[in-house]
This record gives sequence, C-alpha cells and structure tokens, in this order.
Amino acid sequence: MARRVLPGFGLSLGFVLTWLGLIVLLPLAALALKASGIGFGGLWTMVTTPAVLAALKLSFGAAVLSAVINAIAGLLVAWVLVRYSFPGRRFFDALVDLPFALPTAVAGIALTALYAPKGWIGALLAPLGIKVAFTPLGVLIAMVFVGFPFVVRTLQPVLESLDRDIEEAATSLGASRWQTFTRVLFPLLLPALLTGFALALARAVGEYGSVIFIAGNIPMKSEILPLVIVKQLEQFKYADAAAVGIVMLALSFLLLLAISLLQRWSRRWAER
Repeated sequence: MARRVLPGFGLSLGFVLTWLGLIVLLPLAALALKASGIGFGGLWTMVTTPAVLAALKLSFGAAVLSAVINAIAGLLVAWVLVRYSFPGRRFFDALVDLPFALPTAVAGIALTALYAPKGWIGALLAPLGIKVAFTPLGVLIAMVFVGFPFVVRTLQPVLESLDRDIEEAATSLGASRWQTFTRVLFPLLLPALLTGFALALARAVGEYGSVIFIAGNIPMKSEILPLVIVKQLEQFKYADAAAVGIVMLALSFLLLLAISLLQRWSRRWAER
C-alpha cells in the first residue's frame, strides 16, 4: 500500500468538512428552513413586490456594473504598478488596500461627504446637473470603492510572474504593442481578471455599511436589497427576511457559477 506524502489525510479531511459544514452549510440550511415557513407561494409573493424587485434590480445591476468598471480600472492600475517605476509607487500601491482596512461605515460617511450637493466633488457636479449622493449613482460609486482592491491584488502576482521574453518574441515577429497585449498577454491574464471580477462582484452584492449612507435609502429608487432584509427584521418578519435572503443567495450563486465556468473555459483557451 502506497504511503501518502502528507500524513493525517483522513483526519484533515474530516476537520475541513466539519468546519465548512458548521461555518457555511449550517447557516445556509437554517436560512432555507426559515424561508420555507411561508411556503413557495408566500416566497413568490414576497420577492415579486415592487419594492423588492426594485431593490433586486439596483443591487445586482449596480454590482455587475461596478465589477466591470473595477475589472477595467484594476487591470490598468495593476499594470502601472507592476510594469513602471515612478516616485511614490509604494505609496500608491499601499493606497490600493485602503478599502480593505477602512470600516465600511467610515467609507460611507466619507463618500457621502465628498459627493453630497455641498461636498467637495458634489459641489462641482451640481452645476452640471449631476447628483451623486442619495441616488443609484452613489450606490454604484460605493460598490466600486469597496470592490476595487480585489481586482488589483488578484492581477498583480500574475503580472509579476509573466516572462518578458514572450513579449520580446512577439515584437521580434512583427507584432505591434496592441497585438502583443490582446493576443499574447491578455489570454494569460484573463483567468485572474475573471477571478478579480468575481470577488469584486461578490463584495458589491453583499455590501451594506458603505452603501446605506450614500444611497439615501429611498424606496423604489436607491434602496438596496440588504436594507430590505434589515427592514423586515426590524418588523420581526423573520421568514420574509429569510425569503429575500434566499433569493439573493441563489442569484449570487448563479452569477459566481457562470463566472467560474467562464474561468475554466478561459484557462483551457489560454493553454492552447
């Protein structure tokens, strides 16, 4: 019988499964059990109310759009931080992690102070007829803020590991800079980019603290789905809150599953 390289595999596997069951599966099972109390008809009635549908549209629509923005901006920022040396590079590199360390409530207050009609940036946008705070645009900006580091930190190690020889080989064969990036580098970066996109999306969908301050929480306009759940809990409607949570969980899972399948396809395509 061949001996395993790592000892204690059975014990380690049992610990992992038990831990994941207690931390992940058990709370989700409790959520589903609580939501089942109102039945399928009640669940459908609850999630198809105009307020919930508007919150669903805003939460997931803004989250997807913020993840797309972060994917583009994060790729550019990661490229500059890795490929170029300039004064203050270490400072800007550390600045990327600020949304990680900053409490979400503090981030929400800071963004509201900046983009309010009398804020530093809001006062400049007001004469142009652009209102950010207490609108869906404010929700989008808050989601971009909290999700930005995920894309940059996911791409940086991949960019650092790329061999410059492949770029030189492409150039020696007559490829332009754009062709080198799109046909040689981008396929190698795509799996990491999709991972960063998925992480930013997941963070944006579940974000609460930084969004509620700048959103204004106007029903049917700037109310996000987590706030709908909180309102249901405040009214002691636990089953209704669990029902909305189940829908949010299902949609998030489907989005992440689609991104995971796309990641697998992109890796196979890059290896060809």
